[in-house]
Amino acid sequence: MPPPSATYRLQLGPLMSFRDAAALADYLVELGVGALYVSPVLQAAPGSTHGYDVTDPTQPSEALGGEDGWRLLTARLGQRALGLVVDVVPNHMGVGDAPANPWWWDVLREGRGSEYAHFFDVDWDSGPLLLPVLADDGDGEAVALGDLRVEGDCLVYRDHRFPVAPGTGNSDPRRVHERQHYRLVSWRRGNRELNYRRFFDITDLAAVRVEDPVVFAATHATLLRWVEDGAVTGLRIDHPDGLADPGGYVRRLRSSAPDVWLVVEKILGVDEDLPASWPVDGTTGYDALREVCGLFVDCTGEESLTNLYVAECNDLDPRRLSWECRIMVASRVLRAEVRRIAALLPNLDRERTEEAVVAVLASFPVYRSYLPEGRGYFEEAVMTARQARPEFAVEIDAVADAALAVPDGELARRIQQTSGMVMAKGIEDTLLYRYPRLVALNEVGGDLLRFGVEVTEFHQRAAARAAGWPHTMTALSTHDTKRSEDVRARIAVLSELADEFSALVRRWSARCALPEPTLNLLGWQTLLGAWPIGIERLREYLLKAAREAKLGTSWTDRNADFEAAVANWPVEVHEDEDLLSEVAAFASRLQQPGWSNSLGQKLLQLAGPGVPDIYQGTELWDFSLVDPDNRRRVDFDERRRLLARIADGWLPPVDETGAAKLLVTTRVLRLRRNRPELFHGYRPLWAEGVAARHVVAFARGPAAELVAVATRLSVGLARSGGWRDTLLPLPWGSGRWVDVLSGRAVAPATPPLAELLVDYPVALLLREK
Repeated sequence: MPPPSATYRLQLGPLMSFRDAAALADYLVELGVGALYVSPVLQAAPGSTHGYDVTDPTQPSEALGGEDGWRLLTARLGQRALGLVVDVVPNHMGVGDAPANPWWWDVLREGRGSEYAHFFDVDWDSGPLLLPVLADDGDGEAVALGDLRVEGDCLVYRDHRFPVAPGTGNSDPRRVHERQHYRLVSWRRGNRELNYRRFFDITDLAAVRVEDPVVFAATHATLLRWVEDGAVTGLRIDHPDGLADPGGYVRRLRSSAPDVWLVVEKILGVDEDLPASWPVDGTTGYDALREVCGLFVDCTGEESLTNLYVAECNDLDPRRLSWECRIMVASRVLRAEVRRIAALLPNLDRERTEEAVVAVLASFPVYRSYLPEGRGYFEEAVMTARQARPEFAVEIDAVADAALAVPDGELARRIQQTSGMVMAKGIEDTLLYRYPRLVALNEVGGDLLRFGVEVTEFHQRAAARAAGWPHTMTALSTHDTKRSEDVRARIAVLSELADEFSALVRRWSARCALPEPTLNLLGWQTLLGAWPIGIERLREYLLKAAREAKLGTSWTDRNADFEAAVANWPVEVHEDEDLLSEVAAFASRLQQPGWSNSLGQKLLQLAGPGVPDIYQGTELWDFSLVDPDNRRRVDFDERRRLLARIADGWLPPVDETGAAKLLVTTRVLRLRRNRPELFHGYRPLWAEGVAARHVVAFARGPAAELVAVATRLSVGLARSGGWRDTLLPLPWGSGRWVDVLSGRAVAPATPPLAELLVDYPVALLLREK
């Protein structure tokens, strides 16, 4: 089964059912994609907006259309020769609504005696299963338990229902509660005392022991049947780092589905590669995202933007800030996991061992070390922890020695499972909101210490991808990105206007500032990047950003006064007419170069090595922010209308409609689908002349007969006088070159860029024999 030529990601949920997705099949064919790629499709918790809280892996989601809707979708895609890539969630299940999950319900009812007790990662030796659902406003659990009541064979607390074990019921709710295999406790105890592993810090998601062959078979039987039937042609594996044995899991999955296209949601370090022993086609593309988007950041703006950040935010060193964020997550947010790890070393002082575990977990240079292959990363974490916390060196060494002595043992496994959670919560969900030097760089899989990507590095990594991982997924926007590709493209322009932006921020902040300096700097960049953005959307984003940063407020400890000030900031900006006028004027200056960056990013991703994914709606301009903002309804009628005009020969201008981006998208996707041989190999091309640094180009195909060309740093290009005498030598060969985007012939073997890019800031040249 060949990999898809390209995928199109849809977020299924209240705004997109199986039937709705089926209705888009014709549009996707016209656009040029090879496969529909969807968020989880299995039965999820009632009211789920995303599907990652699966409650029954044996059937398609009833909320999305059930079996009938699923069959309609797969039949329609099959008729249109479109593949179907499904998001798989092997690490956890939704347990927040206990009656909705029959396996979890049975575990609560029967305890350790349940046939599903071994399905979940529960520490049964620690006592009853703790369920952190009780409200606690300072009055304690005893008061909260006063709201318990018995209804039939259920214990009921507010809107939560729990089973009563056989033979334990009576009319006294507290007595009944004390006789169960579980205990209802305060939500505040969740981060400290839980005895089941969660998905990060989400207590409504309980970890599943998919490493057990019985559990694997039970949770994957339906998916594998769909693969065998040909309905599902690709699998995207969510959060493999949370699994006990990611390598073993993907090997078992590959043996069960040998021909399926298989990619994993693995966040790689900048210089990290997937383990060689994993039989997968690649990652979900955050590595490519960093490389492509980084090309459009001007490294000469680093000093000015760093100075602005230092002045406004009190000189916070990003290395130290990263360490502090991870320490905070390990010691507070994931304390229950730390305690479970420390308990595996009973001969050491418990308190000191926990501190040693915290230090090690916060010190990994990558998300996970994958012992024994990644022993070097593990040892680096130990060395870093000893340097940072020398007072716990003895305990750190003891933890390391015990883990490395048995790399496939429980201690090593739990450290590895938890290190990824610490990295994700500490970096993605905290640091990226605390270090707003240039938030175009603040993305999953990024490196805040690197200010952009030079052309040489881009070529080196693209060539390596073409040679080593030709079928990996590549992405620019996903459901997990902190902002859409077009927002990043526009914010990247600030690196070319760094001095001017710095002066404006200082002046604007003097008139209207958010109540915390890092949030303030983030707020101005967000306002410009998503301009024009309504008050409510901006308010909701800033409140989420403030809670994620965990400085003035947080999700668990809300500061009402601080949040009120944050919520009022968008109103104050809009009510200050002079200020708003200045913001609008500067945003308008970012618009054209931002569009140029967006088109360049899109072309390089779509024409480059790997299988490109298009996130829903991003074939036009999309100025979405982090979820749930990026799950808003997409206007597919408008996209159909514009695509029909392009099919009729219309060459749209680069303007507010975003049709130029749709042109680039459909032209490349159709070529990928119809002539896949053109997208093999990789050859860097280098411009010659005074403006050579402002272009990135490469050739593909066995005879280098396809060439992608993109403008970069267009503000600096205009300031320096444009392309002038800059040329792009094309690969030698017989035949004439034609720009696939504009249809215009390109006659010379070394065309001037001023002529080559006269229609659009990008070009896709095909040599016709």
